[in-house]
Amino acid sequence: MLVVAIGLESFSLRTAVRESNLVRAEGESWIGFIRHAKAPELPVVLLEDVAALIGLVFALLGVGLTAITGDPLFDALGTLMIGVLLIVVAITLGIETKSLLVGEGANPGDRDTIIRAIEAGDASVTLIHIKTLYLGPDELMVAAKLGFPTDQTLGSVAATIDRIEAGVREAVPAARVVYLEPDVLRLPKNDPSSVADASASTPPTTSAR
Repeated sequence: MLVVAIGLESFSLRTAVRESNLVRAEGESWIGFIRHAKAPELPVVLLEDVAALIGLVFALLGVGLTAITGDPLFDALGTLMIGVLLIVVAITLGIETKSLLVGEGANPGDRDTIIRAIEAGDASVTLIHIKTLYLGPDELMVAAKLGFPTDQTLGSVAATIDRIEAGVREAVPAARVVYLEPDVLRLPKNDPSSVADASASTPPTTSAR
């Protein structure tokens, strides 16, 4: 029975590996795929199948050695090893899927690309701050506050926002939801060269495109 279960579980693992290869980046290791996958179902299935296969091997060894030697210690050791294996897999899944459950932002490379796309949209626009959040495996939300010169008209600001949004989506196709908030850039009195603390006194309004 255990041998049949190992065969069936091996077939299930082969299917999971084949499906994962469709979305795994070329040259990416399996550890890297599990750590960086935005769709949690594939890493979960992979780890579950691997754990089940290893657990069946432990069970087969424990039962087999107990049957051969007549010593029940091997059966107990096999059970203990299966328990430790399940704990390790559970902890790994918890660590690797935590960010997907509580919200995960863009990776550093995509974030830098988005910032460059924003800054390339208009030389007069200053990026005040930016937030990113994955809404799904292939859907990234980008929210940013942009500082505009006071002499720009409303039409000019709207055209610039449209141009920046198009540039962000072109640079990072996963950025399907983009919110850009126009603001008046005002430098702190104590540090004219800093824009980190720039803020508006009026309630913010969000422009969604």
